[in-house]
Amino acid sequence: MDDEIRRLVLFDGPDRIAKGSEAVVSAAFQTALSASPQAALRVFDLQTGRAVDLDLRPAPPPRRGRPRLGVAAREVTLLPRHWDWLAAQPGGASAALRRLVEQARKTGADDDARRRRTDAAYGFMVEMAGDAPDFEEASRALFAADRDRLTALITPWPTDIQAQILELFDGE
Repeated sequence: MDDEIRRLVLFDGPDRIAKGSEAVVSAAFQTALSASPQAALRVFDLQTGRAVDLDLRPAPPPRRGRPRLGVAAREVTLLPRHWDWLAAQPGGASAALRRLVEQARKTGADDDARRRRTDAAYGFMVEMAGDAPDFEEASRALFAADRDRLTALITPWPTDIQAQILELFDGE
């Protein structure tokens, strides 16, 4: 997940009880589970809005040796003319591909960010409010980017669920 720290949110039924890094949410999860073993705890990834499982095992000890550089080698299939063009670029094929990817990321960044926020809010809505009144209409408002209508439609829903949907929608 790039160099970002995975941000999570923890719900006990309709109540949000923790939000933050995986370490913060894991600690809150263990505390809540100890206090109430029958609690309906759900953890969501704030990037995707999807439910996730926590790995509550202790972290492995740090490994010896060189740190990983974060470079992934993968195979790419291109036509010969594409390889010829890439080979003629300054810095070679890898550098040209990195420049093209960065340029494409910048060009559509706003639209991509809006789509990811909408998808995350929808994923969370499905999991936590799929049976709630006006779910379908709220989904339409979400995908139409009509925040006022979305807010009005989810008003009867539990407060923490409303707040989380709007935070995901707004990208907070």
